[in-house]
Amino acid sequence: MNRSTCLMTLVSALFALCAGCASAPVRSGGPPALTAQETTVVSQGLTDASVRYTGQITGTATGVVERADYELVADGQVVKTGSTKLGVPFAPGTPADFSIEEKSAYVKSPEDLARLSAQGGTVLIALRGTLVVRSGDSEDSLPFAASRAVRVPHLPEVVVESLDAARYSAEEVQINLRLGVRNPNPFPLRLDSLTYQVTVADRPLEEGTAAQADTVDASATGVYPVEIAVTAQSWGPGVKGLISKGVLPYSVKGEVKGPMLQVPFFLKGDVKLNVSR
Repeated sequence: MNRSTCLMTLVSALFALCAGCASAPVRSGGPPALTAQETTVVSQGLTDASVRYTGQITGTATGVVERADYELVADGQVVKTGSTKLGVPFAPGTPADFSIEEKSAYVKSPEDLARLSAQGGTVLIALRGTLVVRSGDSEDSLPFAASRAVRVPHLPEVVVESLDAARYSAEEVQINLRLGVRNPNPFPLRLDSLTYQVTVADRPLEEGTAAQADTVDASATGVYPVEIAVTAQSWGPGVKGLISKGVLPYSVKGEVKGPMLQVPFFLKGDVKLNVSR
């Protein structure tokens, strides 16, 4: 075979090889791009939060956002992972919107809640991960991440909302105590119980449980009344001398409980007696 014949054979082989590749996908432009993203907080509680990530995909060819593999991150820690099917189509040059919503606890324990409450400030909550996008026979993986700062949750405070006493006789006083549970958070606070033990002049007189399965509104105070009878039967035979002083020292201790919530309290003071009724 002469040199001219060899050259013609090589050209024919290259032509045949290129002809065999003609069916491979060729995109007119670059891969799809994430052109907008944002995370918003849908709702927040003392121990959990619901967030929504919204994004926008723009491509140079027809395609579909198939799914998202993601992590929910709070205070720098991964608290939940997941994957969700999206199936959002897009056309060349036309942005397509999609969203992911996830809810998870961001407080791990009562100790963690107490730490965040003492820390104050804000905590970052984010959704991050990878979008799987298909255009024709080509598949792209696009990383995404967007965060939002929220106020850290704060422990409730128990206070004496009001206190008064009525002296019915030289040996009988009725004390009306109203305990307040202050919720400093911008969201409702669920309570399982408020336990209390009331002591008057070093003698325990009343104990019980209030606020069972109750909710305190955002930035509000839940008020729970407690009645204490100071009599010879409840306090003892020296009650007349105690009442004659016109001032009764008291203390109240207990605990507020709720989901991942355990807050002990101790309050004390003096009750000034009014005139007999």
